[in-house]
Amino acid sequence: MKHLTDANFNDGIKHGVTLVDFHASWCGPCRTLAPVLEQVAKEMDGKALICKVDVDSEQGVSTRFKIASVPTMILFKDGKEVKRLEGLRKAEVIKDFIMTAF
Repeated sequence: MKHLTDANFNDGIKHGVTLVDFHASWCGPCRTLAPVLEQVAKEMDGKALICKVDVDSEQGVSTRFKIASVPTMILFKDGKEVKRLEGLRKAEVIKDFIMTAF
């Protein structure tokens, strides 16, 4: 999984389907979600990119997308926001969510 920053965010999402997990190290549900996203990333390899943004260290992009709670996952297609999910979700729900962008 790729970690995006304020500096490389736009380049990271500009091609194809990308799911971005906005998270924080102090967030319990975020820590629970991390291995689920690792699994989804392996299963979606070649179809969609899964990336992470730490809301504490990357405040520019977090503010830009009005992240009010974590975890928040935003689905992008070719650099444009498609939709978002908030909270802890199961792998199947996340995969189905990603597939809506195709």
